[in-house]
Amino acid sequence: MKKIEAIIKPFKLDDVREALSEVGITGMTVTEVKGFGRQKGHTELYRGAEYMVDFLPKVKLDIVLGDDDVDRAIEVIIKTAQTGKIGDGKIFVTEVERVVRIRTAEEDEEAI
Repeated sequence: MKKIEAIIKPFKLDDVREALSEVGITGMTVTEVKGFGRQKGHTELYRGAEYMVDFLPKVKLDIVLGDDDVDRAIEVIIKTAQTGKIGDGKIFVTEVERVVRIRTAEEDEEAI
């Protein structure tokens, strides 16, 4: 099993969720996050004063799935979240040792 953490632009969330659902991937956790990478933030004007916005709003998707579904999920996320502009985000894939569904005590792939 693997865990995909995808950091994407907030306005792409619904498109990514729908595209993943179409390929059978429905379970995910979504968190509003802030951060920066190469994009480095930007300056904004507020009441005539310019100020620096260091951390940009993003959305983080956490998806745990079987090894067979990882490549397909990554392809869907890239295809759907990509704008071609800086700040599109990143995808991290890590190994998951164990999953337990609290309600039924099912484990691993049955618990996903």
